[in-house]
This record gives sequence, structure tokens and C-alpha cells, in this order.
Amino acid sequence: MAPYTIRPVELAQTRELRQAVLRPHQTLADLAAHEPTDAFAVGAFDADALVAVGLIGPDGGPGEWRIRGMATAPAVRGRGAGTAVLEALLRHAAAAGARRVWCNARTPARTLYERAGLHVVSDEFELPMIGPHLVMELRMGPSRSPDA
Repeated sequence: MAPYTIRPVELAQTRELRQAVLRPHQTLADLAAHEPTDAFAVGAFDADALVAVGLIGPDGGPGEWRIRGMATAPAVRGRGAGTAVLEALLRHAAAAGARRVWCNARTPARTLYERAGLHVVSDEFELPMIGPHLVMELRMGPSRSPDA
């Protein structure tokens, strides 16, 4: 696993990587138009290069937070950058009082989320032009953190 610098980033900094990896059929303006304004974004940097990103923010009922836009540059997949971003997002949500964290996970990324403690709670479904997904969730109680 390569050493990455993990830090909060502006939403605008995440768009090029998210577009390239997740939604090449959309423009950067399309991505921006569908971002939650209260999202918290984290990036993994290899030196000065942004190699993985993810967003999280309140979505659903009280205490529910949603992970979105997890993207890792193909050249560094499997080297821990996505895991480090996901862990940072979960810590942020836990510190903010999240009771449930959920996402629409791309089916090929299922194991990334499972290693972080999320569980599949839906049948597989297809998002047009994006591919197969699963709803996954992690329940967190007052004494439970994503590290527990």
C-alpha cells in the first residue's frame, strides 16, 4: 500500500476524476449540478496528484448519511487509496453523529465497502449508462464507530 496524504478537498477538485472514472458521458457541469451542497469531500494524494476521491453528506432521515462519488484512478487501484478515502468519510460521518451510512455501490466495488463494514441491503439494480449497483449500509450506534 502506497502512502497517501488524505485531506478534505473542495467539491470542484473531485469532478475531473469522478467524471473520468464514473461518468464519462456527463460534463463537469452536469456533475456539479447534481452534487449535494452540504457534501464533505475527501481526496487521496500521491505527492501532488489527486488519485482517489469521495463525498459524504446527510441524505435520508435523521442521522442518515450517503457516500457518493467514490472514484480511484485506474493506475492506483488496489493500493489503498480508495480504502483510505472511505475510512476518512466514515470517520467524518461518525463524528457528525451519523446513525446510518449508505450508498449505491457499483457491484464491482462491493468488497471495498464490505471491508469497511457495510452490508448489502438490496437486490442488484441497473443505473442507465452507469451499470449494476447494490444499496449498502453501515449502522452506527452511539458507541459504534466505523472502526468497531
